[in-house]
Amino acid sequence: MQVREVMSRDVAIVSPDTTLREAAVLMRQADSGFLPVGENDRLVGAVTDRDITLRAVADGKDPNSAKVREAMSPQVAYCFEDQDTQEACSLMGEKQIRRLPVLNRDKRLVGVVTLGDLATRTQDRPTAGEALGKVSQQTGQHRNM
Repeated sequence: MQVREVMSRDVAIVSPDTTLREAAVLMRQADSGFLPVGENDRLVGAVTDRDITLRAVADGKDPNSAKVREAMSPQVAYCFEDQDTQEACSLMGEKQIRRLPVLNRDKRLVGVVTLGDLATRTQDRPTAGEALGKVSQQTGQHRNM
């Protein structure tokens, strides 16, 4: 099964110059704690509710003026829409992340796939379960997605 068959296509995206407050409002509207960050039609990072809390608010930054670029993770793992879902599961487990932006082969964002998508929309629950086990391992490091 390919990632395009299970991914969410309706994805909000923010600019690195969006305020953290605006990003948080978008997260609330989308009922998601994750937003891809795009600039000039390219994926340049990702920001999570945890990033906003730990990298900005906890450091005393004002969410009304601080920008997404101040809290986002610029190094983002991603997958391609035509990749096998098992590959996406393996990447999530390896990187210990729960969400992956999905790109087409022109490297344009076309969706997001979550561990939940992979666990509920594929027939490969053992692989998704294994990925979840790896994601859930505590390493003492901050995980961005």
